[in-house]
Amino acid sequence: MASRPELKLDDEGGFIRFFKSLPDVGDDTIRIFDRGDWYTSHGQDAMFIAKTVMPAQALQKPNSYPNAGMQVYKTTSVVRQLGRNDHTGLPSVTMTITVFRQFLREALFKLGKRVEMWESPSGRMNWKCVKQASPGNLQDVEDDLGGQIDSAPMIMAVKISAKASEARSVGVCFADASVRELGVSEFLDNDLYSNFESLLIQLGVRECIVQIDRGEKDKDPELAKLRQIIDNCGAAIAERPAGDFGTRDIEQDLARLLKDEKSAALLPQTDLKLAMGSAASLIKYLGVLQDPSNFGQYRLYQHDLAHFMKLDAAAVKALNLMPGPRDGSKTMSIYGVLNHCKTPVGSRLLAQWLKQPLMSREEIEKRQQLVEAFFNDTELRQTLQEEHLRSVPDLYRLSKRFQRGKANLEDVVRAYQVVIRLPGFIGTFEGVMDEAYRDPLDEAYTSKLRDLSDNLGKLQDMVEQTVDLDALDRHEYIIKSEYDQSLRIIRRKLDQLDRDIREEFRDTASDLGQEADKKIFLETNHKVHGVCMRLTRQEAGSIRNKPKYQECSTQKNGVYFTTKKMQAYRREYDQLSQNYNRTQSSLVNEVVNVASSYCPVLERLAGVLAHLDVIVSLAHCSVHAPEAYVRPKIHARGEGRTKLVGARHPCMELQDDVQFITNDVDLARGSSSFLIITGPNMGGKSTYIRQAGVIALMAQVGCFVPCAEAELTIFDSILARVGASDSQLKGVSTFMAEMLETANILKSATAESLIIIDELGRGTSTYDGFGLAWAISEHIVKEIGCFAMFATHFHELTALADQHPQVTNLHVTAHISGTGDDSAVKREVTLLYKVEPGICDQSFGIHVAELVRFPDKVVRMAKRKADELEDFTTKHEDLALSYSKDDVEEGSAMLKQLLIQWKDQVKGGEMTKEEQVAKLKELVAADSKLLANPFFQSVKAL
Repeated sequence: MASRPELKLDDEGGFIRFFKSLPDVGDDTIRIFDRGDWYTSHGQDAMFIAKTVMPAQALQKPNSYPNAGMQVYKTTSVVRQLGRNDHTGLPSVTMTITVFRQFLREALFKLGKRVEMWESPSGRMNWKCVKQASPGNLQDVEDDLGGQIDSAPMIMAVKISAKASEARSVGVCFADASVRELGVSEFLDNDLYSNFESLLIQLGVRECIVQIDRGEKDKDPELAKLRQIIDNCGAAIAERPAGDFGTRDIEQDLARLLKDEKSAALLPQTDLKLAMGSAASLIKYLGVLQDPSNFGQYRLYQHDLAHFMKLDAAAVKALNLMPGPRDGSKTMSIYGVLNHCKTPVGSRLLAQWLKQPLMSREEIEKRQQLVEAFFNDTELRQTLQEEHLRSVPDLYRLSKRFQRGKANLEDVVRAYQVVIRLPGFIGTFEGVMDEAYRDPLDEAYTSKLRDLSDNLGKLQDMVEQTVDLDALDRHEYIIKSEYDQSLRIIRRKLDQLDRDIREEFRDTASDLGQEADKKIFLETNHKVHGVCMRLTRQEAGSIRNKPKYQECSTQKNGVYFTTKKMQAYRREYDQLSQNYNRTQSSLVNEVVNVASSYCPVLERLAGVLAHLDVIVSLAHCSVHAPEAYVRPKIHARGEGRTKLVGARHPCMELQDDVQFITNDVDLARGSSSFLIITGPNMGGKSTYIRQAGVIALMAQVGCFVPCAEAELTIFDSILARVGASDSQLKGVSTFMAEMLETANILKSATAESLIIIDELGRGTSTYDGFGLAWAISEHIVKEIGCFAMFATHFHELTALADQHPQVTNLHVTAHISGTGDDSAVKREVTLLYKVEPGICDQSFGIHVAELVRFPDKVVRMAKRKADELEDFTTKHEDLALSYSKDDVEEGSAMLKQLLIQWKDQVKGGEMTKEEQVAKLKELVAADSKLLANPFFQSVKAL
């Protein structure tokens, strides 16, 4: 069992002085020092790692805790003091390579931290920062992360020009650091920065650079709004001074970076001054100008928000678009349900598509036709998934290794292995028999793959001529020996040694009386012992007390041992292998450099294969759903109705033990554009409105949808207000969060939007909540005029349908049965999850309390109080509507006069109590005018 590395340095005092001389980088940056086979962190960083991130067990016994680093143990027991145990010492923590990598993933992907990696090549005190990483810039640490990067690490810089008016100008520049592209956009926004939020969602931004002015950080309200939005979208925030956003040198910088030979000043994007300021900041933050291999390699493009459906953070959460940190099953998110991609580039592209639903009917139908081709042709779909796509590596990451000069011969071979598979892809497409799909498939894939295969033909020839492909079986990546005279000589010696080693193995097996490869084995590539032999543990006794054989180690699978002759062969073999590698190094560099020139072609190939992978994945999940999805008919923007027959929720229907009840959705302008859904708690209202939003989004992505039949109009945005939770640490209450989301909806929605509201106004008093719900609903109906679905327990809201013809009332049904007596009523409520026209005037909240086994006494009290309140409210409301203010004043005056008259007649105390009441009734009965007064009638009734 491996233990935590001991904290032992040759020059403790020197390192402490050096560390304390380093400039402060703030709480969001962690410094880690590479000590070769282990890592250290010091000062506040060590305390952070020990207390916040790492379990003590993981630091001490990492091999025993494979998931270490994913839990939280607040402990400082693993912290050791470097130097003296007083204020002059330095708190320190050590990590094995495994634990370091786990911490790196946690810090970058979950905690939004930046990481600096320091090395001292000579082992002396000349430490240098050699790697820097942040949530949006992972290129320095991709190898340390093991290539397991789920989505493109998109990073953005933003600059705003906020004036006193309602409109704000926003300029952004963004990039995926693994692809040499810079995107820019500049647009007007409202005071809630709704467009900026949509852009963060569309791009899947992991880190955002904002401008801060010294001393103004906590005073600028616009910056506070931006920070809140960025945080809501799950991105880390990097603050940079205003000087980084200056545009003085941006044209010169772009001229060095861009492929386009035209002057950067002539590019239309350079007129976007705010975006150019953001570009200057991003270029400096990523340090792209410090790497000469970037010069002349970048492309600049302009992103248009209007090309894609707008989504805000609330909608992404409401629709369960992407997996959450606590999702235990992949079927709990739309991405998880749809992701059957076989390549990393495909999975990343699917995540991008889900956040960028299309707005063009033509583009949507193009995707639909491709999905349909794979949906109908099972053999084509399965062949691509199981035989071809499964073997495609992450070509973008591979290309990046070549571009950054980190590639080796193994990377060349990986590229080659993709190239030789392209004829298989092409042959599979050429075998498609259905004429209806041949042309779309040819346009999207076959013709592009043919061109790419032709362009990569010379790369294939070069690899086959220079690389020893037979050695791949031995996991060796070497140049062919025939390619060079020196290599041929060394190769002959290596081959002879290989024969000698195998001869020694056979002699040993014979001497020990063991059958080769049955009880005794030759190990040629053991990570510790190199070339050696292994006996099963049952036969280990055969080498005991025989000086000729030397035991190396005993492990679960047997005893490793060697002989003096084999050790000599091994030493000679290792030496010759090193000579071979040294001799071939210049040839390897030459081969790698030639392969690097094919990076643009490999990136284009990555784009085609990623597109293919996503389309095949969408077809796969459409076929394999509990009931197959259908191709929806798409209407042009602003035209047609949205009609879903037998709609289902794609996540819910996949949950265990769920028999999903389908429902229809009909949204038609003028007759049913605003749906109010009432019904029991847990009756299915939320699922009903959310599945409509999910289906609309899936349709605009180009996927088939979980319905029996479907036709949809194109929505420019899906805006949601579903459930809000307190955020006291950010000073935002439930009701405040609810109102912020609703304000965003009212300011962002157009006549072509889809609004989903699940309960509104619950965070304040009943009367205020109902008033807000009514006013907001009426504003959507009269002023915005878009499609909307509103699930509510305010049954009074259903009266909107009497005033506006486009409002339709629906309710989720429940079957009520039971018996009752004078003291209590025992109701049995069966939820049917079926949506029907009309109103439900009950909520069954107390029934839910019964389901979760509230104490019977509490349930009975709740029923009694609810009935009392309902009786009082109903009686009061019925009577209150029957008299006016004048009636109150007139009735009060007459009643006062009658009581004075009654008082005069009963004074003296001669009458009994019963006689006094009878006298009052007599006076009332005689006053016909008072009896006719509506206000007096209400008082009499009470």
